[in-house]
Amino acid sequence: MNGASDLRTVSPGEASGVRRVDAVRAFNRFYTRRIGMLEEGYLESPFSLVQARVLYELAHRSQPTATEIATDLGLDTGYLSRILRGFERTGLVEKRPSPSDGRRRLLSLTARGHAAFIPLDTRSRTETEAMLKNLSPAAQLRLIGAMGVITKLLDDETDNAATYLLRPHRAGDMGWVVQQHGVLYAEEYGWDETFEALVAEIVADFLRHFDPERERCWIVERDGENVGSVFLMAHRERERVGQLRLLLVEPSARGLGLGRRLVDECTRFARQVGYQTVTLWTNDVLVSPRRIYEATGFHLVQEERHHSFGQDLVGQTWELRVSR
Repeated sequence: MNGASDLRTVSPGEASGVRRVDAVRAFNRFYTRRIGMLEEGYLESPFSLVQARVLYELAHRSQPTATEIATDLGLDTGYLSRILRGFERTGLVEKRPSPSDGRRRLLSLTARGHAAFIPLDTRSRTETEAMLKNLSPAAQLRLIGAMGVITKLLDDETDNAATYLLRPHRAGDMGWVVQQHGVLYAEEYGWDETFEALVAEIVADFLRHFDPERERCWIVERDGENVGSVFLMAHRERERVGQLRLLLVEPSARGLGLGRRLVDECTRFARQVGYQTVTLWTNDVLVSPRRIYEATGFHLVQEERHHSFGQDLVGQTWELRVSR
């Protein structure tokens, strides 16, 4: 080690990535301990967690093959073969040739195997019920909902284009808009708290002067959680000009076309209520939003260098003609 010479500057993006990895690892450590995965015998049984899971699959499937179980559980086939051989030796599992293909071996639990599985399954259910019993009904629903979100986000087979809801704003949404802009822009671009202050000012202006005939805020909900927002506001100094502001899509919902949908909703509404032009202000570092604006038909009309939010930036004004 060479002291200070070994230190390197970590970018805001790297730092946020490290924090997220640490948070996931901390949750994994907590949950594996909470459900007894670290015990020598799972649920005080003679079986490891993997062995117990294989027994569960055999108890809930009709004569599967070892290949099917290995594929669905993501297990190494050699490792699974050793587990199954152990089960055969102790009389828990039996193999039979498939009537349609003698090369395939169908697996099933023996009577002894079912007798070993039932108390294991009962113990797991009892411990889960006890864990839930310590929580209020509302907390139980929050826990189950959070587990569902984790499953959907991490399951490769889950449809990532899950249904989302596009709705008007309601009480509490504005606080979320300010908070998420502050958090995401700090993590992704290193912007300081003055940007969050600007967002708060825009939101306050929207609420104080809100004209439902000419202005809108759209919030995107997915699985009951806010994941996006955009505003169309009347320009305070230019007649028949609307301002597109505060476009945001959470990282977990990106890639689904939500940003384009929000921008399209703004331009559709602008035409409907009679604006001639929609304008917006952004910065050149916001590459993905700029691509959406270009694809929608916005044109860059002005650029200027400025120092804001703790960064040297290039501000850009974009406009779209929506009516003649």
